[in-house]
Amino acid sequence: MSYIPNLKTRYNKEIVPTLKEKFNYGSVMQVPKLQKICINQGIGGATQDKKLVDVALKELSQIAGQKAVPAVAKKSVSNFKLREGMTIGAKVTLRNDRMYEFLERLITVALPRVRDFRGINDKSFDGRGNYSLGIQEQIIFPEINIDQVNKITGMDITFVTTAKTDSEALALLKELGLPFKNQNN
Repeated sequence: MSYIPNLKTRYNKEIVPTLKEKFNYGSVMQVPKLQKICINQGIGGATQDKKLVDVALKELSQIAGQKAVPAVAKKSVSNFKLREGMTIGAKVTLRNDRMYEFLERLITVALPRVRDFRGINDKSFDGRGNYSLGIQEQIIFPEINIDQVNKITGMDITFVTTAKTDSEALALLKELGLPFKNQNN
């Protein structure tokens, strides 16, 4: 018997029937699901200091639980002292069990550690059912040792779903447990 993440089990047993009933889907295959989570971290000072990229790759790998890959520049920009092919960031794409594990850690551990946290904005959908979330400090993740951090950096987290509309994706992400802001306040 292999390990199945709690959030994946909850999705299959509780969330699918709830969304099927809410949106009147004919089949459970029409119910939107989370395809992947992409985590990107841009390093602005990477053109001057090459060690920042190595630190970012190491930290992102610790956070995601999967090896991060370097993001390279596609074009040269002389104003930024940037050449084509230079490493300027780190990225990782999570799927299946690792995706659900990361999402559970994000919801239960990392987001509550954000200062003055009142929920995440529900306006960051792209019109096709995908949601992007920006995090300003990587130290909210418990995998990062605060004593070893020499520069606080942020990251972008994108949730890619199979939802056709933003309202379907919002319902899916709310059911998964993402703490969106209340519109009443």
